[in-house]
Amino acid sequence: MDQTIRRQHPPAFKAKVAIEAVKEEKTIAELASTFQVHPTQIKQWKDILVQNVNDLFSGKHKSRDKEQQELLTSLYEQIGKLKVEADWLKKKIRIIER
Repeated sequence: MDQTIRRQHPPAFKAKVAIEAVKEEKTIAELASTFQVHPTQIKQWKDILVQNVNDLFSGKHKSRDKEQQELLTSLYEQIGKLKVEADWLKKKIRIIER
């Protein structure tokens, strides 16, 4: 069995390739050769860019960032409460064991 290792490209690289594809100055095949990426992958990145470009100017990303920050804050609060409870239980177990 021949296994191929998948390369993971950073977001900046994906954006650069997708922008080049949107410019349409070169064919997808030429871009694939230049960036050493499969043409299908370039097409997918281009489609993602085109589908999400409106969100860049709509302010939706700001609301998503705010929602994520609120979720993180809530989760950190829960973690803090659980740590306090765990510490309290550890103390109680030590008292009972004596």
